[in-house]
Amino acid sequence: MATLPKLSPKDYASDQEVRWCPGCGDYSILAQMKKVFSTLQIVKENAVFVSGIGCSSRFPYYMDTYGIHGIHGRAPAIAAGLKIMRPELSVWVITGDGDGLSIGGNHLLHAIRRNLDINIILFNNRIYGLTKGQYSPTSEFGKKTKSTPLGSVDYPLHPLSVAIGAEATFVARSIDVHVKHLADVLEAAARHKGVSFVEIYQNCNIFNDGAYEYAADRSQRFDNVVELEHGKPLQFGKNKEKGIRWNGSDLEIVTIGENGISEKDLLVHNEKAESPASAFLLSRMTYPQFPEPIGIFRNIERPSYEELIQNQVRHALETGSDNSLESFFHSGETWVVE
Repeated sequence: MATLPKLSPKDYASDQEVRWCPGCGDYSILAQMKKVFSTLQIVKENAVFVSGIGCSSRFPYYMDTYGIHGIHGRAPAIAAGLKIMRPELSVWVITGDGDGLSIGGNHLLHAIRRNLDINIILFNNRIYGLTKGQYSPTSEFGKKTKSTPLGSVDYPLHPLSVAIGAEATFVARSIDVHVKHLADVLEAAARHKGVSFVEIYQNCNIFNDGAYEYAADRSQRFDNVVELEHGKPLQFGKNKEKGIRWNGSDLEIVTIGENGISEKDLLVHNEKAESPASAFLLSRMTYPQFPEPIGIFRNIERPSYEELIQNQVRHALETGSDNSLESFFHSGETWVVE
């Protein structure tokens, strides 16, 4: 049997011209996705990207795989039907903070809680970019935009908190310009069996430039970001001189070496914890009160939805005496209207 040639990142690029604004963070995400596909040697004919509406939703055009450009907010529903009927496919949902958390919030929530073996990648730039700069579900309180000229009076959603609250089995966050970290997170998501939810802080340099400067800028990020590593304490700072520990029922920032504080006093990250409590707590750490966590928040194993469905179908076929549609219609509590 002939050995197939190894695919490079370029082999996953489609023949379509990439049409995002120059400097958009989407370019970085696209590049890292192609790199991850090459690393895992995912067969192009076995991969499908599903999107809704928004700048991020052009993503399926730029990957040389199968793709579905769906309607606003419905990508998770389309992906769910596809994965149930074709469980062998690698299915990716590409969505944004507007598409996925406003009109698509209901579909997103149920795709997550069912633990479908799909990868949901949410590009979060805290703005509506395609429709030219209105505030989004993740825009900060008081955000002045074209649709909120006096400042938004909505409290923002925290995407990771939503995903963890819905019992997602894999939850992670990365940043568009942290290319190695982003590639590592996407690879881990692809390897996970069950739903994976990845939030990517993505810069919109036209309508919300610098939204994540505190986390993206090399001169600032050491003090404003804490990288989560399984089994390791939460440390940050240029020389890892700061950390996070418990103070009663609250978290606090401490400096290692002061007042006898050592690494042993710090909170140790456990992404494998069955309870979502610690992951949820981390999802509520936000700048500027705390450094914002990036990395894998939760990574546990549970049977996937489509696997459970297939088992039910198999059991019904093996044990049922009459599985016809007519028999089903006349079974159970039925009656005749005279």
